[in-house]
Amino acid sequence: MKPGADMKIAGKTLCVFVLLTITKAMRTVGNKRVSATVGNSCVLTCTTKSNVTMVTWKISPKVGGPCTLGYRADQNKTDKTNCSDSMNWKFRPDRDPTLEIRQVGIAHEGNYTCEVVTTEGNFHEMYYLTVLVPPRLTLYCDDHGNPVCEAAAGKPAARVSWLPGSNFTPEEEGHDNGTVTVLSTLTAYSTNVTNTTCIVSHPAGNQSKSIACHPSKNHSFTWLVYIIPCFLSIIISMTIMYYFKLHSDRLCHKTKPPETAPAHSPQDDTLEVEPYTTYVQKENVIYNSVSDLTVGHDFPQRLSPAT
Repeated sequence: MKPGADMKIAGKTLCVFVLLTITKAMRTVGNKRVSATVGNSCVLTCTTKSNVTMVTWKISPKVGGPCTLGYRADQNKTDKTNCSDSMNWKFRPDRDPTLEIRQVGIAHEGNYTCEVVTTEGNFHEMYYLTVLVPPRLTLYCDDHGNPVCEAAAGKPAARVSWLPGSNFTPEEEGHDNGTVTVLSTLTAYSTNVTNTTCIVSHPAGNQSKSIACHPSKNHSFTWLVYIIPCFLSIIISMTIMYYFKLHSDRLCHKTKPPETAPAHSPQDDTLEVEPYTTYVQKENVIYNSVSDLTVGHDFPQRLSPAT
């Protein structure tokens, strides 16, 4: 490809990019940002012209599908498509095409465009509606005597501050409906301060509450309430383990393996008989010796044995 062709393609790409950027910027500038508090009414005006032939409100909410409100002068007829009953014309659309939203809810947040067709031309009005939800303010003292301020379910997230100012760390928790809960605890709470004020700043309105907390002086006692049961449970567990170990050792010492009876052999019978046999043999030897002595010597006649 030639260098000239490359330059032409690059120039066209740059022009398209610039045009898209300008279009996006014009759309952003054209949108008027309006806000309404949940539960209140909201009114969106549109260009009022003479010789109106058609008026159309195109609504694209963040939640749910689009809806339209239309008016045709040639038929003197209004039309509503997929819009809730809370959305309607505030006045006669042929005279004033103002849109009114009663009982604004979070689902109404989104883009609103009004198109007016006249014999002079077409006119547009574009809005972006932001729904504000004021947070619920709650102020209380925690277990340690520190003031706690809660700005629950606000949209957008509320800003929490303390008077007098001190150290605090806010925590945020988002919800599925787009609201945010902010929790702030005043940790460096002085015992000399009797009243503390929580200030909640929000686009739907500011709120404030005061409270007097008494910091707990028995932090050590609070810790002991948790430590003592743990310590006792450890001692009891060790005692039970030692008891079972000691008794298991005693059972092991008392229980000996059974002694096997020695095998019986004929030699044992021989050994048991031999002492008796030896004794009999010795008696016979002694008896024979005495007889020999009696026969071999001359005893007196009266002492000689009878034949």
